[in-house]
Amino acid sequence: MAFGSRTAAPGKHRGSSRLSRKTAGYAGIAALATTGVVATIAAPAFAADNNGHSAEDTGQNSIVVADGLQADLQDQVDSQQRAAEAIAVQAQAEADAKQRAAEAKRTAEAAEAKAKSERDAAERAARDEERKRLNTYVAPITGSYVSTNYGAGGGMWASGSHTGIDFHADSGTTVHAVGAGTIVEAGWGGAYGNNVVIRHNDGTYTQYGHMSSLSVSVGQTVGAGEQIGLSGNTGNSSGAHLHFEARSGATYGTDINPLAYLRSHGVDV
Repeated sequence: MAFGSRTAAPGKHRGSSRLSRKTAGYAGIAALATTGVVATIAAPAFAADNNGHSAEDTGQNSIVVADGLQADLQDQVDSQQRAAEAIAVQAQAEADAKQRAAEAKRTAEAAEAKAKSERDAAERAARDEERKRLNTYVAPITGSYVSTNYGAGGGMWASGSHTGIDFHADSGTTVHAVGAGTIVEAGWGGAYGNNVVIRHNDGTYTQYGHMSSLSVSVGQTVGAGEQIGLSGNTGNSSGAHLHFEARSGATYGTDINPLAYLRSHGVDV
């Protein structure tokens, strides 16, 4: 009896070991089947065990197959992860490109706005300079003085009085246009000798008489301070000087006070 007891004990031990291996095999397959990965593959293993043939071997084989599927699943996960990372990298690259494009656009717009502002400022400055040039007046003889006043009486003048003012000037002294305008007369003017008449932008006229030579012609435009000829002693003149008149119209007899005219335009004479 004692011997029988010893014989039964090892057998019981082996039976327990086989059951444990089967349970482990079934558990591994069940775990994978639960994830929905090897449900169909694990089914033959259970069928073999139900036939009572090699359940233990079938369980071991199922575990080996499950390990292979798990490796395949991991590869798939890794592949999906890499794809996701690639998509993220591409999305980031596109976002960066859009940001760079937006920054470049802003930079270009800022540069264009600055250039436009500079152009506008330059145009305003040019217009201001042009207005200043058109509205600037100078004395007809630089550094000279009035030797005969406006309205002075005497038999030398047909009207009985001086219709302009005389500036002291030696023959050959440069004569300047007092303001911007257009030449409407340039040549011999009878008692005025060689003379020039300028129509200015404000509608007034100025006349320069007794000159020795002229350097402008009819239709020419001139600016303030531009040379129009040289002083002299031509026409009804008693000596070299410049006869200067200011007029409200183009004809003789529309004369106005030349000193008041020049001073109203900022000329200190």
